[in-house]
Amino acid sequence: MDINWFPGHMAKTKREMKQNLKLVDAVIEIRDARIIRSSKNPEVDDICGSKPRIILLNKNDLSEDSVTKKWIKYLSNKNIKALAVNSNTGQGIKSIKPLLDELLKEKHDRMNNKGILGITDRVMVVGIPNVGKSSFINKMAKNSIAKTGDKPGVTRSKQWIKTKLGIELMDTPGILWPKLESQETQLHLAFTGAIKDEIMDIEELALSLLKDLCERYPKRLMDRYKLSELSEDPLVNMDNIARKRGAIVSGGKIDYNRVSVIILDEFRGGKLGPISLEDPLDFN
Repeated sequence: MDINWFPGHMAKTKREMKQNLKLVDAVIEIRDARIIRSSKNPEVDDICGSKPRIILLNKNDLSEDSVTKKWIKYLSNKNIKALAVNSNTGQGIKSIKPLLDELLKEKHDRMNNKGILGITDRVMVVGIPNVGKSSFINKMAKNSIAKTGDKPGVTRSKQWIKTKLGIELMDTPGILWPKLESQETQLHLAFTGAIKDEIMDIEELALSLLKDLCERYPKRLMDRYKLSELSEDPLVNMDNIARKRGAIVSGGKIDYNRVSVIILDEFRGGKLGPISLEDPLDFN
């Protein structure tokens, strides 16, 4: 599966982000808690440099809590703090301000010593498409200023959003990177909807997801689709799920497009329970 996913406006976005970095005190990077490694843009480290950063592991209701906690420990250091959040419900959002204060303590102390009070921190929000940037900004601003959507690439231009927390957010378009080197990264991004389904072979994608879930969460699959057993062949499992869900066309043949949509939609919607496809121990 070779995906070309670097639209022309992405190169422009990257240049603008580097230019705008001098306007902010810190960066909030948002990743998908289910695929924390794959949803990291490898170019963000270069773009952000030494700017203090908070990494939000968003959609944490869809990931395994124990694995997410391991990622928080793995990612956090003196200049970077990781935090699990749910931008839809607001879970974890209140912890952002204290973390930001910790990262910017030296700046705040300098300004306080000069008699400057009521400090507003300016923060750039970055992340790949469909990780929940706009939902996060709306929750922070407590209204729907930023556009949201369930398709990647909704935000297209920089915008500033004020909050009542002493934080001003710079929203940026979801930034991709030129080439996806790893097949696993490609698949994980596609599983979670960061890559548009329209450019994918949805049946191949669902089959790959099913193979992954059979290895990691066999009991979840069996319980969800009422399967008595799982085959080593993911195609056999897909056929059995199709029969259980009535994804059959005339002549008793499997409707592979329909069952593929069912599997992907139920995974993305959390119907299979909390799932983490990546563990930091896998990459040590």
